[in-house]
Amino acid sequence: MINKRLNVLFIVSFNLVCLATSLTTLASTEALDTFFLSKQCPPSFEKREGHCYLVSMYQWYDSVQSRGVGGTQTSLPQHYGGYTPEQISLGRYLFFDPILSGDNQLSCASCHQPDKGFSDGRDVSIGIHGQRTSRSAPSLWNVGFLDKLFWDGRASDLQTQAAGPLFADNEMGAEPTQLLTKLTQNSTYMRLFNTAFPSNKEKHSIELQQIFTALAAFQSSLISLNSRYDHYAHGYHDALSEDEVQGLNVFRSFVARCAECHQPPLFTNNQIAVIGVPEKAGHAFDPGAERVYKSKKLRGGFKVPTLRNITQTAPYMHAGNIEGLEDAVAFYNKGRGHAVPDNESLQLHWHIWEPNLTDREIELITAFLGALKDESLTPSIPTKVPSGLSVTAAMQPIESTVVHADTQN
Repeated sequence: MINKRLNVLFIVSFNLVCLATSLTTLASTEALDTFFLSKQCPPSFEKREGHCYLVSMYQWYDSVQSRGVGGTQTSLPQHYGGYTPEQISLGRYLFFDPILSGDNQLSCASCHQPDKGFSDGRDVSIGIHGQRTSRSAPSLWNVGFLDKLFWDGRASDLQTQAAGPLFADNEMGAEPTQLLTKLTQNSTYMRLFNTAFPSNKEKHSIELQQIFTALAAFQSSLISLNSRYDHYAHGYHDALSEDEVQGLNVFRSFVARCAECHQPPLFTNNQIAVIGVPEKAGHAFDPGAERVYKSKKLRGGFKVPTLRNITQTAPYMHAGNIEGLEDAVAFYNKGRGHAVPDNESLQLHWHIWEPNLTDREIELITAFLGALKDESLTPSIPTKVPSGLSVTAAMQPIESTVVHADTQN
């Protein structure tokens, strides 16, 4: 027990020291009028042969079929890392730079803000020219472990995913040729891409795939595995309060069945589930994964989201139509199919039933979910970006003007 507590405290202290060093270096670099890419891996990553690989206490454990699902001491699934520090650092600039959007007004961080769990606090996201999308912005924490991305699971990796919002007419609204022209005409970005991708030096150009790679590299570094729950899982049982432990027990029970889909340690099984969430009044029914997989049984199905930092990502569900966390928990207690529209016949997931939890048990689950908060490795927001455009303005609320029912987040 003592050794486990010391190991937890060592990793926490190590990560905080690395984070402080990293943030100081980045801040001092950006205070100058020049931009350089970090040669150091982010906190919680170690550098091997020039590439960054995640290090976590969860790697000490095993899991069935190496899927990264199971009990408290279960190994993680494969992490899609292995990027260079320079690629991760370049991806950070790109992520926060409005130059990626068609009108130079939106950045990736417009919809994925660090202080909102890398979501945006809206029911549905707002794209270029104030166009409303039809789904909420999913959190990006721990996306480097996932092989189903977007709410409907249509992308299998972060590089494929990156092209979606970049070139969607009602999201960032960029056009490939225009985007490449803007970046190649920016001497700072040309220098940074040459550093992150040495083969560029001979081509004197930037490729779309390199943009996707850099964005994927940065997003794969968004790690949240150091919450009080994690300390508890690694053996420090004083990390959780009595209510939180009781909440964890209800969460994992065969009655509540929360952990059947939101499986530790990622608190998602990364599968598609049909649970019968309705749309907001006046909105057309969203077929979800049915459209992607051409499967009737997946009508109304969406990816099981992570519950990591769930207290930061309200409102909830793909439609952003449940405001409070306790209300989101209570949704599953109201009876199988209670919210399915009368004109829909959905094949609900077999774990969706009528658990008849008490109000107290719902409170306990909600209390436990708060113990999943960990933002200790949140990367710093650049004070400036190579385009010279405003980082903060791109993250300010935008008034919506147009509804696009076909937007797919």
